[in-house]
Amino acid sequence: MPGVPALLSYFIGACAIVLRKGVRLSTARRVTTLLQRPLLLGMVLLACVGGARAQTPSPLQEWQYSGGVILARLFEPNLPQWRSVLGVASEVQPAYDGSRAYRVSGGPDLLIYYRDIAFISTGEGVGYNFLRGDHYQFGVGVTYDLGRKEKDDLTNLHGMGDIPAAPVGKMYGSVVLSKKFPLILRVDVRQFMGGAEGAVGDAAVYTPLPGSSKRFVMFAGPSITLADHHYLQSLYGVSEQQSLASGHREYLITHNGTASAGVGFSATKFIGKHWLINFDAAISQLRGDPAYSPIIERRTQRVIALSFDYHHETLNPE
Repeated sequence: MPGVPALLSYFIGACAIVLRKGVRLSTARRVTTLLQRPLLLGMVLLACVGGARAQTPSPLQEWQYSGGVILARLFEPNLPQWRSVLGVASEVQPAYDGSRAYRVSGGPDLLIYYRDIAFISTGEGVGYNFLRGDHYQFGVGVTYDLGRKEKDDLTNLHGMGDIPAAPVGKMYGSVVLSKKFPLILRVDVRQFMGGAEGAVGDAAVYTPLPGSSKRFVMFAGPSITLADHHYLQSLYGVSEQQSLASGHREYLITHNGTASAGVGFSATKFIGKHWLINFDAAISQLRGDPAYSPIIERRTQRVIALSFDYHHETLNPE
């Protein structure tokens, strides 16, 4: 995977930064109170809907696609054989990274999870957890990127050319500190196989929030996104040819570095036994070289997503 080794050296410092920020979200005592037995059902149910999110690209934080899945096994070791979520979702997000214009999109919401082993979803694609335990989960998957088209904003992107959609290989891992303090640490590395090319990585921490209950569960946490220079140049750079065609000044990104940093919030309201409403919001800011690109109209990006879903579980055969 070209570009991936260079990203790994950034993660030690990045994880330390987001960990310091994430710990401020809640104290151990408040979270211990939060996770008394009546709330466990809600936590496990939220794990079932974590992967049912709108399609990428999006300013949603990467951890919001996986949600609280890792907590399911920690608090409910006897997981159902199958968990499925089906519904509809809508999202308001920038037309592309750095865009001033926003767009509204909608579509199906789907997640099918086999135990804690494998899954398919509209948010995370197809994945397999090859290493899993009560407090950790590591896996590989294939997802997709929708690319970027000039027609998204002809005024600003004319002459830049299209970035085609492409499959994306992914490695990821999540670790929960403890039951008493369920702060979740998550990292991932994604390799684009075409399209924007290059490699991207994320480091994040997130946790359930005080104020949650059996029927209403909330998560929040910060994250940082890193990328190699191939990806950064594809999305934010301006080559000599693009400069001549678009009128933007030439802007070359030749070093790996930070792409963005942000914070996300997710909440789920359970209605009866099978129905739920899921809300996601996030804000992220372009950092490093991307922030100074001539094609960037706004460095700060916001997104809101809402879904209405039906949830079903199939218990393990006796």
